[in-house]
Amino acid sequence: MKIGIGAAQFGLDYGVSNTEGITPIAEVAKILQQAESLDIEWIDTAPAYGDSEAVLGSCIQERRCFKIMTKTPLFDKGVIREEDIAHLRKTFILSLQHLKQSSIYGLLIHHADDLFAIDGQKLWDAMQALKDEGLVKKIGVFVYNAEQIDEALKRYAIDLVQVPVNIFDQRLLKNGHLKKLKDRHIEVHARSIFLQGLLLMEPSELPPYLSHAAPCLQKYHDLIKRLNMTAMDAALAFVDHLEEIDSFIFGLNNLKQLDDIVNALSFLKKDCIDFSSFAIEDPHIINPALWGKEEISS
Repeated sequence: MKIGIGAAQFGLDYGVSNTEGITPIAEVAKILQQAESLDIEWIDTAPAYGDSEAVLGSCIQERRCFKIMTKTPLFDKGVIREEDIAHLRKTFILSLQHLKQSSIYGLLIHHADDLFAIDGQKLWDAMQALKDEGLVKKIGVFVYNAEQIDEALKRYAIDLVQVPVNIFDQRLLKNGHLKKLKDRHIEVHARSIFLQGLLLMEPSELPPYLSHAAPCLQKYHDLIKRLNMTAMDAALAFVDHLEEIDSFIFGLNNLKQLDDIVNALSFLKKDCIDFSSFAIEDPHIINPALWGKEEISS
């Protein structure tokens, strides 16, 4: 199955539409059991996601049914030093211990700009060493924009990449970067397919720091109603129709959300829908890192 589970909510109170907080471990166990029965393979986590890795480890243990992807620490510095290389390796080994796995599927640089710092190559070499040791099958990078993709492709032999793609944020589709990645046989995983839940909200539900998104969100709801689709249907249909991506990852708070998504996918319209009119360019809407960062003029 093309869908994957994002595990941020298993360790953090994450997402603009999340009203439930951190997912209880008993609920995580139910989600993973259902995912296994549905042949859902992908699970995405990170050391930065609170206790997510440890929670997953307590539920998954040594079962090999999942392809787990985790990430490096955030370095966020201009020069990469030997202690950073040691920290990357130590953190990854700790991730394996938390996950209770002898090896995992993927490891991504969590902050792409770390690779472009002075001696950033050393971080990549450390990841390659982990791959050569058989501790991880594929290595890659977590990116936010086309510029990071271009720079990473210029410098490194990437196995997989995680990119933001959703019905509002179609930048990498329109500028051809999704196709560029696939043409190089790089595995592409789409994240933020619900834009941290914003795409599933009513305009009246938006917090004050996202009030500037209300007109775009209202237009979105008006358009999908004319197509006789729900907000979830439209968001899923958009990514499900993208041939360039290998999986799309979504966060979950409970088992019902997983069941709702799987059911929605099974009843999606199979005819081709032109979603280009849904795309917006405002970075203060499509980039969650900018939410609430500055005053938005009306």
